Amino acid sequence: MCRGHVLICWPFFFLQTHSLQDLRHQAAVAAKVFIQRDYTNGTLCQFQTKFPSELETKIDKQQFEETMRTLNNLYAEAEKLGSQSYVEGCLACLTAYTIFLCIETHYEKVLKKIAKYIQEQNDKVYAPRGLLLTDPLERGLRVIEITIFEDRSLTQ
Repeated sequence: MCRGHVLICWPFFFLQTHSLQDLRHQAAVAAKVFIQRDYTNGTLCQFQTKFPSELETKIDKQQFEETMRTLNNLYAEAEKLGSQSYVEGCLACLTAYTIFLCIETHYEKVLKKIAKYIQEQNDKVYAPRGLLLTDPLERGLRVIEITIFEDRSLTQ
């Protein structure tokens, strides 16, 4: 999947990279922040929306909270049981689960939607500020990892 181009603007320093993967390899990591799962409403997949103090100088509190709310809403949508989930389950039983070789489940579709949203947020909001959101799926849906990259203008 093509991730596109990202232009990261550091004061007095411009870095053109071909993907966020390149950013991970080219810039020095200053710190990592972990947003933990929120179990106050049971085992539904949702994450805390409390603004971490490590990000105060990097991103607006409202922007961060909006990202977390959107992610929480998307995970709630993925876990929502409805007629589509019921039909998928019935078809799975009838076909000895081979149906999943041919179709994508509602849950898988929403996980792709979440991955796309995280990619867009990285491209438009987080990467230009020297931050990188990691898809919680890569961390077993336990945490959202936010990598803070070193400000190159201070080291040059």
